[in-house]
Amino acid sequence: MLLRAAAAAAGHQRFEAGALYVVATPIGNLADITLRALHVLARVDAVACEDTRVGAALLAHYGLTKPLVALHAHNEHAASEAVLERLARGESVAFVSDAGTPAVSDPGAVLVAAAAAAGRRIVPLPGPSSALAALSVAGDARSVGFRMAGFLPSKGAERAARLHALLADDMAVVILEAPHRIEVLAGELALHAAARPVTLARELTKQFESIITLPACELPAWLAGDANRRRGEFTLVVHAPAPRAAGAADELPAAARHALAVLLRELPLKQAVALAAEISGAPRNALYACALAQRDVSAAEEE
Repeated sequence: MLLRAAAAAAGHQRFEAGALYVVATPIGNLADITLRALHVLARVDAVACEDTRVGAALLAHYGLTKPLVALHAHNEHAASEAVLERLARGESVAFVSDAGTPAVSDPGAVLVAAAAAAGRRIVPLPGPSSALAALSVAGDARSVGFRMAGFLPSKGAERAARLHALLADDMAVVILEAPHRIEVLAGELALHAAARPVTLARELTKQFESIITLPACELPAWLAGDANRRRGEFTLVVHAPAPRAAGAADELPAAARHALAVLLRELPLKQAVALAAEISGAPRNALYACALAQRDVSAAEEE
């Protein structure tokens, strides 16, 4: 019944041999599959998957079975050649990632580039995307665009530099994060973007979906308030910064941050904040929020 409905809705569209179909799939709720995606998955000769176990389970849910090709981050170049060989033989192939839209913080870009270089037709099938779902409920009226950051580098100077560059932009920023690093990210955002609203979307489209928007400086405390809030997969939208008032600074001066960091190594938090305010002349409330964020980041990185 479902496949007949898909064929009726999408069957009139062009379907050709030797084409690569890039198919978006549900990010949690299996009802989010499109009729066009079902029609294409039913017709292709093979399906390349980020994980063949996930791909097989997805197809089985809709009553489909297809030859599967494993294509993931660790074999994407070699597996792309295998897919190109199929395309050259006149087969049509779909590519699906584990969830959402392929090649957006997921494997697929190498395959698409290789197929394009080989002159193959590449057909996008739009559908579920955690980034777009989170943006749609963020309500960031100031933003005139967004940057898709995906997953940040795991640690070190590369991570700090990447985050600094992203937050220096005037657009909203979409960041993906895993549960074991969400506290670190929350602390970093509280430290470097304290006043900017952040929409945190957890387990989008799934049973325990939760979405909340609050200032970045409040994220660490909110996550600490309930262990369940730190479970699942996260998509965060860091809202665009507020327009600058004339002469206002976006953040604490570097000298104030440095003084606070040095004092925090030797003194209790409140005393360090008081002395940093006296030394630098920076607002005590801003220094206090910065100190809390630094403490949360350090604690999370030690775990």
